[in-house]
Amino acid sequence: MPLYLRVSYVKIRVITAMLFQIKSYLKFLWHSKNEHAVHSPFVFTLITKCFYDRKPKPEYKVLKNYRKALLENKNTIEVNDFGAGSKVFKSNKREISRIAKTAGITQKRDELLFRVSNYFQPDTILEIGTSLGLATVALSVGNPKAQITTLEGCPETSKIAQEQLEKFALPNVEFEVNEFSNYLEKANTSTEYFSLIYFDGNHQKQSTLDYFDLLLPTITNDTVWIFDDIHWSPGMEEAWETIKKHPKR
Repeated sequence: MPLYLRVSYVKIRVITAMLFQIKSYLKFLWHSKNEHAVHSPFVFTLITKCFYDRKPKPEYKVLKNYRKALLENKNTIEVNDFGAGSKVFKSNKREISRIAKTAGITQKRDELLFRVSNYFQPDTILEIGTSLGLATVALSVGNPKAQITTLEGCPETSKIAQEQLEKFALPNVEFEVNEFSNYLEKANTSTEYFSLIYFDGNHQKQSTLDYFDLLLPTITNDTVWIFDDIHWSPGMEEAWETIKKHPKR
């Protein structure tokens, strides 16, 4: 295939993905409600005390400094993508600062994840998809007493995250460099449980559903599950609809 055709094909894929996500976001806004339309006391408190909490937090400075350190890192690493791949990068050789800027969790989501961890105070956390650790640090700072296990398939990105967390003196994180399914299959047969599980890896329908099924034995009645990028693709939206209808949700 000629080079210009390959480039055009990549651009079309990126534009199509962006249009789908914009459409999904507009659909979400159309159907969403504010806190005044919520009748459940539990959900109302969660929304007002956690989701919509606009008060500045001293911990936000840690999150910003962690992000700043990554954005200033111009080193290049070789990334292994085991999931849906990137909608931005065309090569596996990527600059750390660009990964942090374009592929990492946004600052607003970072702060929200901190508030969720701080609000629920989970004692055991599982993160599926470490990347550079932007979300990991938010979970850690949200509850420094929590024991966090974070999974990453790419050794290079996991190494950067480990080095960063050590610099910021956050010792409550255990790193697992492995394909997600390998670790989750072991967790499925163990007596281990998780108070909070954050899904942010792979971004494919069947894999997300497989991880969901494997982790069902590890939950309690109080376990919180967070799914990122449910509007990544039509397949991810289908996975989300299936999960919402599950009897144990």
